[in-house]
Amino acid sequence: MDVRVFDGKAAASKAAFNVIKDAMGNGIQTLGLATGSSPVDLYNDMTSSDLDFSKMTSVNLDEYVGLDTKNDQSYHYFMNEHLFSKKPFKQSFVPDGQAADIEQAAKDYDQIIEEHPIDIQLLGIGRNGHIGFNEPGTPFDEGTHKVTLTQSTIDANARFFEHEEDVPRYAISMGIGSIMKSKQIILLAFGEDKADAIKATVEGPVTEDVPASVLQNHDNVIVFVDEAAASKLSK
Repeated sequence: MDVRVFDGKAAASKAAFNVIKDAMGNGIQTLGLATGSSPVDLYNDMTSSDLDFSKMTSVNLDEYVGLDTKNDQSYHYFMNEHLFSKKPFKQSFVPDGQAADIEQAAKDYDQIIEEHPIDIQLLGIGRNGHIGFNEPGTPFDEGTHKVTLTQSTIDANARFFEHEEDVPRYAISMGIGSIMKSKQIILLAFGEDKADAIKATVEGPVTEDVPASVLQNHDNVIVFVDEAAASKLSK
């Protein structure tokens, strides 16, 4: 695991962008994308660049179950606002959170991943070490699946919704097994509140109690962190 520490989020994001830019120059076809605050600066670097993504495919990590794609809290909406409306891809896949059969939609999504192998997968990380919506205890071989959101996740998301009852209780998420099939993984983490998770991910035991720790078993992972997120690393 290659850990790179920067003096701020902007510098780290720019460095991650340069890895993607170089990889595109070497002919990669598919990017795995993430939502949340961690990749926003990276997406800004992508949209302000002269890179052409029109021949690229994107595959997103996750989506809430039940939210309309035009809902401003859906991940479809997020990706369109931050990236796709400014830099269209040839084709962009986001899990179908409105499918009548979510379990079948999950199986279909793993088939999409098989048909479009991910060259570089972007990840953020939760304070408890979750990646995607894969919370502690998720089996490492799990494929794309329906997730029952933890109460702490529901509580954290409540601030984004006008009414508590509108907060999604379920999501559809690429599984850890799906993520680990990616040829390269870029993990972004910023801020002191991610320091414990980064230490456990990089230096702790590989355990389902810390989902991101499985990345130690992948042979091509770059971790981009600011000094605050790296503050508890011993080396």
